[in-house]
Amino acid sequence: MTGIQSDADAALAAMQDELDALRQEVAAWRKRYDAGEKRDLSFTNSAREVAPLYTPLDLEGSAGAALEVPGTYPYTRGIHPTAYRGRLWTMRQFAGFGSARETNERYKFLLEHGTTGLSVAFDFPTLMGYDSDHPRSEGEVGKCGVAITSLADMEALFDSIPLGEVSTSMTINGPAIILWCFYIAAAEKQGVRPEQLRGTVQNDILKEYMAQHAWCFPIEPALRLIVDMFEWGATHAPQWNTISISGYHIREAGATAAQELAFTLADGFTYVERGIARGLPVDAFAPRLSFFWDIHNDFFEEIAKLRAARRIWARHMRERYGAKDPKSWMMRFHSQTAGVTLTAQQPMNNVVRVAYQAMAAALGGTQSLHTNSMDETLALPTEHSVQVALRTQQILAYETGVPNVADPLGGSYYIEKLTDDLEREAESLFEQIAEQGGVVRGLENGWFQRRIAESAARQQWEIEQHRRVIIGVNEFVTDESLTIPLLKIDEAAAEQQTEALAKLRASRDNAKCEAQLARLRTAAKGNENVVPFILDCARSYCTLYEIRAALEAEFGAYREPVFF
Repeated sequence: MTGIQSDADAALAAMQDELDALRQEVAAWRKRYDAGEKRDLSFTNSAREVAPLYTPLDLEGSAGAALEVPGTYPYTRGIHPTAYRGRLWTMRQFAGFGSARETNERYKFLLEHGTTGLSVAFDFPTLMGYDSDHPRSEGEVGKCGVAITSLADMEALFDSIPLGEVSTSMTINGPAIILWCFYIAAAEKQGVRPEQLRGTVQNDILKEYMAQHAWCFPIEPALRLIVDMFEWGATHAPQWNTISISGYHIREAGATAAQELAFTLADGFTYVERGIARGLPVDAFAPRLSFFWDIHNDFFEEIAKLRAARRIWARHMRERYGAKDPKSWMMRFHSQTAGVTLTAQQPMNNVVRVAYQAMAAALGGTQSLHTNSMDETLALPTEHSVQVALRTQQILAYETGVPNVADPLGGSYYIEKLTDDLEREAESLFEQIAEQGGVVRGLENGWFQRRIAESAARQQWEIEQHRRVIIGVNEFVTDESLTIPLLKIDEAAAEQQTEALAKLRASRDNAKCEAQLARLRTAAKGNENVVPFILDCARSYCTLYEIRAALEAEFGAYREPVFF
């Protein structure tokens, strides 16, 4: 033992000598650096200060992820030991416009060109729980996504697409439980059982109150619906992700990388706490919780954010919530390139932005990826621009070598320091959220909304003052006219939807619909899980707004507080 101890002491002394020598070398370099001419590149896009050089000295007191391998707790380096050598990320393209029939054709086009998962974009009336012929839907039907008002539309949307074989992501929140039931009922029509279905419904209502504003019901009943989905899904749809806790919209609203990280994780912890409060064992539902991250312009910061997110989630799930199943510790997530970074000026530049953002997502270990199309800041994407966006992912996957090595930037002094810093800042923000009384109370008093607004204002000021360069917007500006074709959605979709709804109401069993809606209202008034009742309404061809109205009769409608 004495000899072993002596060898260890000698090794530590040698290491200390090397660090002391490095300190001297860095100090000498710093003098040369300070004396030279340089551009001011001292901050990330999130206003995080960046040093001009990183060395082992920056990681003193922290092993970073140096002692980890992929597929082991706390998963900083990835949740799968084989990383992308085992399976590439799922390539999704967010798509939806006009009628269900039109979008069905786009889905078939995407599947034919190599998309490996579908991602549904709904129009604004659907996002808010309104039928296409509702007065509040006027002028918006099919414009920013596909119009879905009943099981009939969902059947048309996936006509000839085998739901037992594809993975489907649905970006819907306020009325998520209703659209999910439409999907399950449509699968039943194809002979596919709920336990065979794979996919994700976004269903993250807390970030809606925080940033996106597509809500239906007040906070507490909305949270009840989400836990109902956790409970029902754990038993009946075990391969389905019943929530995708979304930082994407928080970041798009103007949050920094650290705020996106902390606010999203805090939302996730709130959902876990509500599930546990219902009496659900944490390991019964936590493995099906998934996340959704925005991949912004600052390449290294985004990679570090994803690594920090996995580590924080794993630690809190195991140590704070007592999860025993490693699947409950593993953060699985979808990523999307940042829509807010796309510019109407010089839209071809967006192809380059998206390519770098996609590479950051892959280097950060995403399980699923959507790449934005070059024209999405101007209109819904054309087939040509969607194909370019998909080819961007395919080139990244098959030509660059990026998927060959797990966490290839692990061990980078800069990446490890950024990962540690983002984790520390997130933990600090968790403490501030706790001081507000938690996420729900922070939403009610406007704390989250103010923090995001302050960050967004700072970023806009930086652009206007030319402190942040946006190519084609505030630097390298040209007078060139727009040269790319755009997809235009006319009012035909609204007319088709109105006619189809009239035929549906005339042909269905309206007495049965009323009876099912009455049963739903009774269930909503009590404590029963409402998923079976909504499913019965869907199977009877009750419409989206009819089901929303039945729930709203018991829950009330959400009215955003006014903050000063």
